[in-house]
Amino acid sequence: MNQRTAPRSIDQYLAALREALAGEDPALVQDALYDAEEYLRAEVAAHPDRLEADTLELIASTYGAPDEVAAAYRTTEKQLQTALAPPPRREAQGALGRFFAVYVDSRTWTALFYLLLSLVTGIFYFTMVVTGFSLSAGLLVLIIGIPFFLLFVGFTRVLSLAEGRLVEGLLGQRMPRRPLYPERGVPILTRIRNMLVDRRTWTTMFYFLLMLPLGILYFTVAVTGIAVSLGLVFASLVGLLGETGVITIDELTWHFPPTLLLPLLLAIGLLLLTAVMHLVRGIGRMHGALAKNLLVARDGAD
Repeated sequence: MNQRTAPRSIDQYLAALREALAGEDPALVQDALYDAEEYLRAEVAAHPDRLEADTLELIASTYGAPDEVAAAYRTTEKQLQTALAPPPRREAQGALGRFFAVYVDSRTWTALFYLLLSLVTGIFYFTMVVTGFSLSAGLLVLIIGIPFFLLFVGFTRVLSLAEGRLVEGLLGQRMPRRPLYPERGVPILTRIRNMLVDRRTWTTMFYFLLMLPLGILYFTVAVTGIAVSLGLVFASLVGLLGETGVITIDELTWHFPPTLLLPLLLAIGLLLLTAVMHLVRGIGRMHGALAKNLLVARDGAD
């Protein structure tokens, strides 16, 4: 980058970096902007005797120009995604093979774990937001009302980062690994205004409120679907084994369907269980997209 087009301030550098990363994953953009701003501000603070423009000119030759940094992040992201991708598996042959291949997809089981966990996280998120809103509204008449509200909003953003790590780790959706860089040298009233007009403040809280009904739905679908499916499978197996004399059931009265129907019920149970696992994996993908839309700043700029 030549002298004429070199950024003369941190804001110009970040704007150029954001432009160079246009079209990339918003989570990647947010991470890159955070890393760059943290480094730039540290370098400027370490050389108080220099003009900011002079420091940035030196940084461009060491840390890299915005387009060079953007290219480095793209390369690193591809390498990281390759390293974190599930182990490759042999492509299933035929429609039936692809249907049952859901059991060897690691994302199916991690999505199932997330759906079961979402009941707990949903209750916690919902309680936290409702309590935070209630206390913030009640304390507004006191001097601690505004600081408490800022603390509450800050906590929701930290919590959204933690939820993002869960979503990325269990559902495979790329989420930010860095928070948005905190504003520096901004008056308190301006910070409050920026928080109130920031789309992500409200979408994050909406996501946390939404997690309670979604968590109940996810948990119910997963547990009910798996329980009914396994019930059909094991009941059919017990009935077949009992009819063939492999096992003997004494002292209890068992009412099984006719013997000819037991293999059919076993097949229905297996097909239903497989369909439930497909549904679980699909819900995981849809929830990952929902989390990304509500928790990630658009273009890393919001």
